[in-house]
Amino acid sequence: MTTHYDHAQVQEFWQYVWERDDVYELPADADDPTYVLGMFPYTSGTLHMGHVRNYAITDAYARYRRMQGDDVLHPMGWDAFGLPAENAAFERKTDPESWTQACIRRMRDELETMGFGYDWSREITTCEPEYYRWNQWFFKRLYEEGLVEYEGASVNWCPDCETVLAAAQVEERDGERVCWRCETPVGRRELDQWFFTITDYAEELHDGLEDLEGWPDGVREIQRNWIGRQEGARIGFEVSEVPRVRESQSDSRSPSEVQRTSEDTSNGRGEGTESRESAGPDTDGVGDDATSTVDVFSTRPETVYGATYLAVSPGHDLADELAAADDDVAAYVEDVRERDPGEVGFSGVETDATATHPLTGEELPVYVAGYVLEDVGTGAVMGVPAHNERDHAFALEHDLSIEGVVAPKDASIDVDLETDAYTGEGILENSGEYSGLESGTARERLLEEVAAIEADVTYRLRDWLISRQRYWGTPIPVVHCDDCGRVPVPDEDLPIELPEFVRTTGNPLDAAEEWKQTVCPDCGGPAERETDTMDTFVDSSWYFLRFLSPGLEDAPFDTELTDDWLPVDVYVGGEEHAILHLLYTRFFTKALADLGLLEQREPIRELKSQGTVLYDGEKMSSSKGNVVAPQEYGAETTRLFVLSAAHPEQDFEWTANNVRGAYELQQTLYGMASAFVEEGDTRVKRRPHDGYLAREIDRTIVAVTDEYERFRFHRAATEIRELARLLRRYREYERPHGEVYRRGLLTLSALIAPMAPHLGEECWNKLRGEGLVVEADWPTPESDVADYRRERRLVETTLADVRDIVDTAAIDDPERIDLVVAQDWKYETIRLLRDDIDESIEGADTESLVDRVLEAGVDADRETVAPFVVDLLERGDHTELEEISDAASERSILERSAWLVTDEFDADVTVRQATDGDELAEAARPGKPAIHIS
Repeated sequence: MTTHYDHAQVQEFWQYVWERDDVYELPADADDPTYVLGMFPYTSGTLHMGHVRNYAITDAYARYRRMQGDDVLHPMGWDAFGLPAENAAFERKTDPESWTQACIRRMRDELETMGFGYDWSREITTCEPEYYRWNQWFFKRLYEEGLVEYEGASVNWCPDCETVLAAAQVEERDGERVCWRCETPVGRRELDQWFFTITDYAEELHDGLEDLEGWPDGVREIQRNWIGRQEGARIGFEVSEVPRVRESQSDSRSPSEVQRTSEDTSNGRGEGTESRESAGPDTDGVGDDATSTVDVFSTRPETVYGATYLAVSPGHDLADELAAADDDVAAYVEDVRERDPGEVGFSGVETDATATHPLTGEELPVYVAGYVLEDVGTGAVMGVPAHNERDHAFALEHDLSIEGVVAPKDASIDVDLETDAYTGEGILENSGEYSGLESGTARERLLEEVAAIEADVTYRLRDWLISRQRYWGTPIPVVHCDDCGRVPVPDEDLPIELPEFVRTTGNPLDAAEEWKQTVCPDCGGPAERETDTMDTFVDSSWYFLRFLSPGLEDAPFDTELTDDWLPVDVYVGGEEHAILHLLYTRFFTKALADLGLLEQREPIRELKSQGTVLYDGEKMSSSKGNVVAPQEYGAETTRLFVLSAAHPEQDFEWTANNVRGAYELQQTLYGMASAFVEEGDTRVKRRPHDGYLAREIDRTIVAVTDEYERFRFHRAATEIRELARLLRRYREYERPHGEVYRRGLLTLSALIAPMAPHLGEECWNKLRGEGLVVEADWPTPESDVADYRRERRLVETTLADVRDIVDTAAIDDPERIDLVVAQDWKYETIRLLRDDIDESIEGADTESLVDRVLEAGVDADRETVAPFVVDLLERGDHTELEEISDAASERSILERSAWLVTDEFDADVTVRQATDGDELAEAARPGKPAIHIS
């Protein structure tokens, strides 16, 4: 008899069959398939356990939906561009394309070995010109729509990767800003850069989070914090004595350096926002002493009377103008721009400019201060040391005045403004006509009455910096012409393909002279190609659209299909992509919708964030030497374990003992199917306990279906284990009923198939199931088991009570066990009083409740009913009353399950209902039979 399951022997055969029958290919006539997608992998060279967990989740759900009768779109592709591939190729003295293609071949083989069911006819690879052509096409469309900007910027620079980083690609670790890829400390540089103006969508990106009910709260909160919406006021300060920029200095600087830096204000689509340019000083004159207006943003405009200085960031336009005329300011600005903001502290330099207070007319000193960030608010602050901790620290550092204007409502609160700022609400003082008002009231009046103070909304979100000074990415489709300026490449000349790779330091495309030299599309004169490539997150911001029509040659995607098939029904990936990938994807979808290319404005209906696989308490990592290869324990065991170990969103520890549980479950199911086929020996006539098994099969189907729907595969695996245990016990109890037992085994084969497809297919085939299990209908219950949880609880509680009595009474060998169901009148009483009992536990009128029962005609007298009602009231927790059924149902359930008691205790078991005069009648309660053991 063959009862050992050898996955290695069966997986190749079933994978061949699945491929032969195209079981995973989406039918051509599918009109609205269920779109299940895992975040496609970066081509790092090998699969790791994080990949396996992600793709096991999507594969199990896709298989489940297919068995439910859905057309399922479940594709796979490769996030193939990026600096790691370029670095890996450099280390191996090869080129990025060869290295990447080798990685793809290896990873595809590993995915196929794991038995993941992908529609490989839709495979896409982002480093292929057929794909990145459309990155360039999108760039042009966004450029035409005004959603692309090119400007001088103080940017994050990774010296190891030799490229700029977007704000979201800089991480804080141990108080230091480091590169998200290589963990090298990040500095600052001034470069001309390309940006997607994602800030134009800040308001919609923020507000849209409320409607993403299928997304984890944690991911939505991360995005909400990153977008950083703040309501407050924009306050204008006139700045005087700003010297005109000297000609000699002006000519030496590029227009982009003079005009603005990349992130000196926030803006959002909607009322109360301004474009990036408006945050800088508005020059009213061009004499030797010009006057400007500098806007500051404050969430507490009522503290305006406490402003004792104005400070601008080193990247602010005003700082540029002042630096052009003042060597001290210039030296400070140059020094700070090259340093990490964390190193700057509360340093600053006083300038010759002064600012006029908009309410008092007082002249305030103007500083360029490193603690003022160009990408927060407007890049300028009114310094209110008494009521802002950072302003307070700056004031102490530079010996500036600290003037309190808000006092606590509670006079007993002692505030020493010389040592600490008071940041709470309170009553205004030293604030002119607004003194004596509460903070909120003063805030409202200032907004209504002062022209220089206007309500405003700002966002922490910065524009998406897409320029990368590296080779392995999408070339930006622009040429630089001395006569025409920046000129987009015509559509008919796309794609602009990468030149042959040459090993070099710095930006390889800048060194590719032959490729770089070109002609201007407008004037035909000499021009140079843009040598920056796009951030690889551009590739992944729309790849889910390309899967719908991967072979389309004249458009990036089929708009009719996107209208019908989007949004993605289920998307699975790590929470670490909450900003970098998911936020950019949402922006891209909204921008394409505004271009008329999409109807949907949100790309994903339901998002599942997978947890981390740990080893010895740490995330698996090659650098830590704690990686377990997916093939080490076999594909089937590995994928079954990662699904059954924990909820998909939870981290879990990889241990050999726990993996063994997944292995043993496979052996159990395969052994039971094999033994049934090879041994036979069944009966035809049904007995009561066959009915119990049939009901348990139905109950398991309902339970497992519910768990699959909720992505709780770990609980589905537990239900499958319990049914397998029951089936084995049933077979050992006596010769099984052939039809019922075979149905149980077929059910197990189908229920396990989404998680362990090779095992499910092999068992299904042994049991002569119809067709392939991957294409079979999902099992359905033969009876109504809506109350299966109540039935299970009744059986489990009764068994536990029997065990407790046996142990407590020290009965070594029980001969007879009587299970006595309560009388009908007790069930009727509960139905009559169920609502009243829930509401009347405290101070209930017992007599009136008893009267109601007797008036309803229950078959019992007052002396019998009253103690029962009192008992119900005294129990305290009445939630179980909602599940009380009737005596006949409980007796039927116990009769079908009595064989479990017989099997465990080797005793005769009887089930009966209590009658008048029965000594056990008083002890028997609905949902809790009386038990007598001889």
